[in-house]
Amino acid sequence: MRFTDKVAIITGAGTGIGYEIAHQLVLEGASVILNDLDHSLAQQSAEAIQAEGEGKCLAFPGDASRVDFAQQIVQEATKQFGQVDLVVPNAGTTMFGDFFTFKPEDFQKVVDLNLRGGFFLTQAGARQMRDQGRGGRVLLMSSVIGVQAAAQLTTYAMTKAALSMMAKNLVPELSPYQI
Repeated sequence: MRFTDKVAIITGAGTGIGYEIAHQLVLEGASVILNDLDHSLAQQSAEAIQAEGEGKCLAFPGDASRVDFAQQIVQEATKQFGQVDLVVPNAGTTMFGDFFTFKPEDFQKVVDLNLRGGFFLTQAGARQMRDQGRGGRVLLMSSVIGVQAAAQLTTYAMTKAALSMMAKNLVPELSPYQI
């Protein structure tokens, strides 16, 4: 088992890519904190994954765009499993809309979840990994839309391009800690 004794936090993991990352990690022996905004979906997904895997999967529902939530989920992983080894800020949202009429509140929702949530979960997780002194991993989820233009997706594309640049900038900041 490649991930035995490893602990992962994955946001937006009730369905889709996040779910499958959580599923594969648990199959390989990891302990996973699975997040989704939808409380019942988070619980159902965690239970389904737990029933199949060698590792553990616990639901931790909540709003991944909130800074205080990022700190809470890292604290929960540490409380439940004693460490954090992998952080996957997968939660994200897409809103299609005409550039000329895109609403500020919709812009803010996309930016808050796709960027703020990812940035502050990465920060909280990296702090924990640094303090543990054993290194770790961060997996940021971008999109082809971050490097390729698509009508009606300007805000989403901006956030995905920003995540790619964040990953590049974190290399010199986190690699001294083996993250």
